[in-house]
Amino acid sequence: NGFGGGSSALVALAELTNGTGLPSRTMVTIAISIFIGSLTLSGSFIAFGKLQGIIDGRAITMPGQRILDPLLAIGALAAAVAIVSSDNNATGWILAAVAGVLGVTRTLPIGGADMPVVISFLNSASGVAAAAAGFVIESNALIISGALVGASGLILTNIMVKAMNRTLGAVLFSAFGASGDAAIGAGSEDKVARRGSPDDIAVTLAYAKRVVIVPGYGLAVAQAQHTIRELASLLESRGVEVRYAIHPVAGRMPGHMNVLLAEADVPYDLLFDLEDINPDFPSTDVSLVVGANDVVNPLARTDSTSPIYGMPILDVDRSHLVVVVKRSLSPGYAGIDNPLFYEDNTLMLFADAKKGLSEVVTAVKEL
Repeated sequence: NGFGGGSSALVALAELTNGTGLPSRTMVTIAISIFIGSLTLSGSFIAFGKLQGIIDGRAITMPGQRILDPLLAIGALAAAVAIVSSDNNATGWILAAVAGVLGVTRTLPIGGADMPVVISFLNSASGVAAAAAGFVIESNALIISGALVGASGLILTNIMVKAMNRTLGAVLFSAFGASGDAAIGAGSEDKVARRGSPDDIAVTLAYAKRVVIVPGYGLAVAQAQHTIRELASLLESRGVEVRYAIHPVAGRMPGHMNVLLAEADVPYDLLFDLEDINPDFPSTDVSLVVGANDVVNPLARTDSTSPIYGMPILDVDRSHLVVVVKRSLSPGYAGIDNPLFYEDNTLMLFADAKKGLSEVVTAVKEL
C-alpha cells in the first residue's frame, strides 16, 4: 500500500516538475495524487512498525494533537491550492512533506487492534492515488485499475468495521486502545490458568466428536498452517469432525487466515464465518484456539467498559472444552486481559504454535 501510494505521488511530482502550462484539471489531480500518495506512504510505514512490534501497538497520542492535525490539514490544503494556482515545483514537495507528517500523526493514535481496518483503508487510498496519477499522465489503464483498487478497498474496509461493530470514523479518530496500560492483566492477579501437556491435549482431541479450530496471528507467525492441517487430517482419520472458524479480523490483514489455510490445502468448505459457526459452539466438544486473542475475548459480550465491547467474537467459551495454544498470557492488540484463559473449561498450551502443535501431532500418532 505504502509504496503504491508513494509511486503515485512521485509520478505526480515528476509531471509537476517537467510540465509547463498544464491545465487546471491536471493540476488538481496532481495535488490529489501527491497528498493521498504521500499520506499513504508514511501511514503504511507506521502501520508496518506497529505490526512488527517496532512501534508500540497501543494508541499513541501526543500533546496538542487536536490542534496539530487540523493545522497540518489546512497547510496541505493551502499547498494544494498553491500548486493549482501557481504551478510551483517547490510547493509540490511541501505538500508531499506535510501530507507525510499527517500520515504519521493520524496513524500513531490508532491501536494495533484496528490495524486490519487501517490496512484495508490504506489499500483503498493507494488505489485512489493511482487513479489520480492516471489522470495526470492520461493513462486509462491506471485510472481503471486504481479505481478498482480504491473501490474494492473501501468495500473491504466497510466489511471490516462492521465485523468489529465500529465505524470508520471511530477507528481513525477515537484512539482505540489508548487505555491499554490500565487494562493489561487487570484483575488477573488472583487467577490461575490451567496448563495442559501435549499428551493431555492429544487425548482430548483424539476422543472428541466435534472439533473447531480457530486460527490467529500466532499461527501465522509460527508458519504452523501445515502442522494444523496435519493434525486435522489425523483427527479426521479417527472419525472426528473438524471445522475451522474464521473471524473477519483474525490475523494482521483481511483474509489473512483464509490465505494461510489455503496454502496448507485446507478444503474451503471447512472454513466457516463467524455468523455461521457461532451457533454450533455449545455443541462443540473442543475448540482449538491457535494464536488468537481479542477475537475470542468474552469481555466483548460482558464488559461495557471494555474497549472491544460490542465487537462480534467467536463464542469459543461456550464449547465444552477450550484448548488455547499461545506463547504466554500476554494481552492482544486491544491491550486487555482475556478471561477465557482462566476459565475452568480452558486448557493452555504455552508454546510456539508450530512446536506445540507438532508435539500434539506426535502424541496423537502414538495413541
